[in-house]
Amino acid sequence: MKKAIWVISFLLIFAHAGALPAEVRDESALDAKTRDVAKTLRCTVCQNESIWDSKADLAKQMREVVRERLAQGQTPEEIQAYFQSRYGDYVLLEPRKSGMNWILWAGPFVLFVVGGIILYLVVRRWVARTPAAGTEELPPLDEAHRKRIEEELKSYD
Repeated sequence: MKKAIWVISFLLIFAHAGALPAEVRDESALDAKTRDVAKTLRCTVCQNESIWDSKADLAKQMREVVRERLAQGQTPEEIQAYFQSRYGDYVLLEPRKSGMNWILWAGPFVLFVVGGIILYLVVRRWVARTPAAGTEELPPLDEAHRKRIEEELKSYD
């Protein structure tokens, strides 16, 4: 009985310490790499989901291609380049930060800054044109208008 307890304890310690068969460890590592690469590729059917999140048949096939290529030893960059050669830049969920794609990355910030500068200049010019309250100079009254005002004021008394 004591021998059986020692054997079971020994097996539990090694299983817990990561002494699992190499095939099992490689499978979980391959699954993790497949997930990481699949989350960077767009499903061409769903268009707003990665191939990892999509339930479409094409996405399942693309995930399997990713898994096979990782098992063959290809890097994630090579796999992305493969899909990019077949589907174009559209297949990448995050566009590359090079070439004309800089317009996509920097454009909104540039437009925000330019819009802010234009708004500041327009408001500053508008405020400069508007006189302060009570500082407006009224044209002088001629004698006819003065008499009419006095008559109106007397009629209210």
